[in-house]
Amino acid sequence: MTRYRLSHYLALCGVASRRQSARLIEAQRVLINGRVAGHSDIICVEAHAQMVDDIRLDGVLISPPEAKVYWLYHKPVGVDCRLLVADPASLLHLLPASPRVFPAGRLDKDSRGLLLLTNDGFLSQRIMHPDFHHTKTYQVVVDKPFDECFLNTMSSGVSYQQAKQSVMTRACIVTRLTETQFEIVLTQGLNRQIRRMCLALGYRVIDLKRTAIGPVTLGDLAEAKRRPLMAAELTDLTTLMV
Repeated sequence: MTRYRLSHYLALCGVASRRQSARLIEAQRVLINGRVAGHSDIICVEAHAQMVDDIRLDGVLISPPEAKVYWLYHKPVGVDCRLLVADPASLLHLLPASPRVFPAGRLDKDSRGLLLLTNDGFLSQRIMHPDFHHTKTYQVVVDKPFDECFLNTMSSGVSYQQAKQSVMTRACIVTRLTETQFEIVLTQGLNRQIRRMCLALGYRVIDLKRTAIGPVTLGDLAEAKRRPLMAAELTDLTTLMV
């Protein structure tokens, strides 16, 4: 018999990442054997993934973990990465019913580019959590030409207000592509970070595209299309877990 913390188990089942699963537990949306679940609950799984407990999210029984899958998806502008049933723009409506996957790190609705879709909560946590300093690469177009001072300030770190708190971004790599376009490599990934960095310096982002997560690149994958990770790409990603 194998024992898991509840948020870990929910991630293994493809419900959400560990952090997102913790939020579901905090919102009291998860029941175990008919009672409201807590963060300290332990889930026991017998051999061959036979469940011991009855676990439900919003009243729906959660099935045992499925085989792990890993897809790349080219998200268009207008798709919302929050998996909300009631939102017609939600990514949820573009995903198959099985296997149940979730994005390993979001892109905001106005942004586009590479998403990693998986039911591997552990890998998702390792790749996207800022404590692990894994890189995400973006190409950004702003509303007017910028100078070298802009590039130097962006790369050194930008201070701005978020949720009534002052944020100072980590140093990063910023490279000019054209007079209004640059590439930025982050190890942080705060909510709407690039847009807020640019706004703090007097620029408005008019296009934002994620082109890489760690060693995995978007390449020529067409917009609104997905494909499985190749074996070499998966190997490169799993080395980030070490």
